[in-house]
Amino acid sequence: MVTQFLRLKLTLLANTFRRRPSQFVGLVLVVAYALGLALVVAVGLVTLRSTSPDIARAVVIAFGAVAMLGFTVLPLVFGADDPLDPRRFMLFAIPTTRLALLLTVAGVVSVPTVVIALFALAQMVTWSDSAFGVVLGVVAAVLLVPTAVLSVRVSSAIASFYLSARRVREVTSLILIALLAALAPFVAIIATLDWGSAGLPIIRRIAAIATWTPWGAAWSIPADAASGRSEAWIKLVIAIAFLAVLWFAWRALVSMMVVTPKREASQRRYVGLGWFDALPSTPGGVIAARSLSYWSRDSRYQIAVAVVPIVPVVMVVALLIGGVPAAIVAWIPVPVMCLFLGWIIHNDVAHDSSAFWAHVSTSTSGAADRWGRSVPVLLIGIPVAIIGSVITAAVTGDWATVPGLLGLSLGVLLVGLGISSVTSAAHPYPAVLPGDSPFAQPQATTSDGSVVQAMSFFGTVLSAVPAIYLAYLGETESSTWYFAALAYGLVVGGLAFAGGIAWGGRIVRKRGPELLAFTLQN
Repeated sequence: MVTQFLRLKLTLLANTFRRRPSQFVGLVLVVAYALGLALVVAVGLVTLRSTSPDIARAVVIAFGAVAMLGFTVLPLVFGADDPLDPRRFMLFAIPTTRLALLLTVAGVVSVPTVVIALFALAQMVTWSDSAFGVVLGVVAAVLLVPTAVLSVRVSSAIASFYLSARRVREVTSLILIALLAALAPFVAIIATLDWGSAGLPIIRRIAAIATWTPWGAAWSIPADAASGRSEAWIKLVIAIAFLAVLWFAWRALVSMMVVTPKREASQRRYVGLGWFDALPSTPGGVIAARSLSYWSRDSRYQIAVAVVPIVPVVMVVALLIGGVPAAIVAWIPVPVMCLFLGWIIHNDVAHDSSAFWAHVSTSTSGAADRWGRSVPVLLIGIPVAIIGSVITAAVTGDWATVPGLLGLSLGVLLVGLGISSVTSAAHPYPAVLPGDSPFAQPQATTSDGSVVQAMSFFGTVLSAVPAIYLAYLGETESSTWYFAALAYGLVVGGLAFAGGIAWGGRIVRKRGPELLAFTLQN
């Protein structure tokens, strides 16, 4: 039966390449790129053989722990449909333990498993100078591959079994968006480090923590032995225990899933009203709930938010290549993300399409309309500003900059929301219709769209100039100026936001029928 399951998995893998020629070429290129990148990393692990054991240990453990963590986290994040879901075999009367083992063996046949196996073999070469290190490197490789496979199986089962409900997906998507945006400054700042001096201590700190975690323990076994550390046997116990826990968790999940049929979308019963139950039953609360539903389910908003963490990373790389000092570049990621978050809703009315009819027919307050649309941005933007500022200070080591960076970030976020609240009501322009591809280009009859975009964007940028100057004084004269930048961001940003809500709400109240006509024609 093992042969049958392996043949089934190979057939499923081959079927993914049965596409139109253009899709086939694209898929082959993606797989080739992934394998090529994995080969480069593997060669890098092999070259660590020529470095000192301490340096090689820190790099291998830090990299390996992150790679193994990806096998645990990514299936929870993306939760793709599993073709070997245990529930697909519930009618075959296969014993639970045997089915769990067969699905685990079949899970070995995949590109990610090939990649982790390549890394496991490379780390064996890393410790080849020591006979004891080679032996333990083989032991680590034997533990790494099944651990990675079972991590994927367990995470995929949890995502399919527990995280498939609509409300859970909506909440999870918003949390993930906020986390990705908050981590973007860390990725961007890492690119500014001088790895010859500052990078290695950071890697060593990461390795010191990761070595005692289940994801880094297996990588630590040969590394500790080659470095003359006595903890290698403790790490071996941790790695074996983690593998055992994964196996029993996987078997328990299989046991539950084979007796729990998977309900189709049409058979699902939803209890409650989602965000509408969670927020107050006021006009602003209802509009906020509807906006949160859009942000968590509408691909037009998801694509726009997904770009937010990418923009600062691209800017950081470009500026570093251009020779801009790293101390200046470190200030860029968090304010830029807040800038784009506040700017996203500058054409929010047009995205409503015919749904805006509900606002006009019920004589909804314009201020409630403006406030409700701002809630998703505030729920994402404020944590991004706070967490991102703290991460930036932690990476750069200058905690005195937190107030200045926080004031600049919150300032552009609130000012951007205030300006967007006005422009989306005063100057809407054609947008992609609900259900259409977010990459489609709507047919615009005028050039108002580009003017509105530029006006709202550069207006927000200009408002940040005083905060930037105050932060500059904090850097060059006294750290007290950082608190002045914080005060400026909160006061000016708060006034701009409140004024934008009031002004935009007045426009919505006066131009409600015109806006409705526009959205119906859009």
